[in-house]
Order: sequence, then structure tokens, then C-alpha cells
Amino acid sequence: MRTMRWALASAAALWILGLPQLSIVSAAEKSAPAMSPNEALKQLMAGNRRFQTDQTTHPVLHSQKRGELVGGQSPFAVILSCSDSRVPPELIFDQGLGGLFVVRVAGNTVTRAGLESIDYAVSQLGTPLIMVLGHEGCGAVKGAVAQCGGESTAKLPEIFANICPAVNRARKAGGSRLESTAIDLNVDEQVKILEHSALFKKRVADGSLKVVGARYQLESGKVELLDGD
Repeated sequence: MRTMRWALASAAALWILGLPQLSIVSAAEKSAPAMSPNEALKQLMAGNRRFQTDQTTHPVLHSQKRGELVGGQSPFAVILSCSDSRVPPELIFDQGLGGLFVVRVAGNTVTRAGLESIDYAVSQLGTPLIMVLGHEGCGAVKGAVAQCGGESTAKLPEIFANICPAVNRARKAGGSRLESTAIDLNVDEQVKILEHSALFKKRVADGSLKVVGARYQLESGKVELLDGD
């Protein structure tokens, strides 16, 4: 049984790194990028500044926009975020219909289904930016801190197992803020997974796609970009 679990875990890990290089959707649905990665990031952060200062515009929520989107979509950013009810990307970036392609899972980690979803946005819709968004007070990271390090990750729930590499790095780094450090390192781990995936690394290399990590502060509403190590 342990051998079988190890084999399954190994196969999943190889898949996440992007060995399958065929897109899951027909190339006929591809769309040209509407803006550069840097322009997309600038637009995203401008929306967050509006949110922080109570100047949200709640753009494009009207019936005309709904009608325009019936025929297709061209989101300018993918947000891989936590499922936490306090961190809704469309609100904290002050975006309306059709602006963001959002993948949410507790702990904001890359899963197989999540990777397939992100690939759809990038390869078929032309989305030029992926942001991995962590947040303070993350329950999934708190649970991983309590669970990781004892038994094999094969015996842990996937949510915790995916965060264990960040928890292990945080423990090695030391310091008194283990959970906070693990939150940021978990974002860094997911950014690296996406950048090194065979699905995206060519686009990252030629500059047509940017992958960034960020952390959301619950009280201030501020999104801070994180620098990887």
C-alpha cells in the first residue's frame, strides 16, 4: 500500500511539473493577449489601490457587458488564490465581469485541475499574467504547520501535503514567525512550480507571460508583491 501511495504521489508530482505538453483545449479557441504582462500587473495593482482607499468603481457589471461576454472572454490576469471568504480576488482588485480568471483552492497551491485551468487561460485566452496570492491568517498553512514533518506526506490530506515544502523551508530558516514565513514561502513554491512547468516556461522565458507572487493583508486590504529567492 505504501509503495502504491508513493507511486501515485510521484506520478502526480511529475504531472504538476508539466510533463504533458499538449493543451487541453482546441487551438481554435485561442485569443491574442490584450496587453503585456507588465501592463496587466499595473492594472491589477491599480484596482487594489482603489479597494484599499474605498474608491472602488465596481467596473463592467452592467447588462451590456454581460451581453458582450456571451461570445467569449479575454481575462487579463489569472489569480491562483485561497478559498478563504475574506480574499475574493474580483473584489480586492476592483474588477468586474471578464477581467480575471480565478482559480481558488485552500492554501493557494497548484493542483492538477488548477494547472489545467490556468493552462486554458494562458494558452487559449491569451492571459499574460499569473498571480499566486497568499494571505495572512491562512488556515490551510496553519494546519500544514501542525501536520507537516511528522509522518509521510502521502498520508496527509493533499491541501497540507502541497504546503509541506514551504513549511519545511520555513523551519530551516528559523525565526519566531514560522506560520507567517511559511505563508510567503508557500507562494514562492507555487510560483516556481508554474514558472518551471513545461506548459509555461517557454512563455516565461520569452517575456510573453509573467508569474508573480503576492500576499494580501486582511485589515488594510493591501496586496504586496513578494520577491522570490
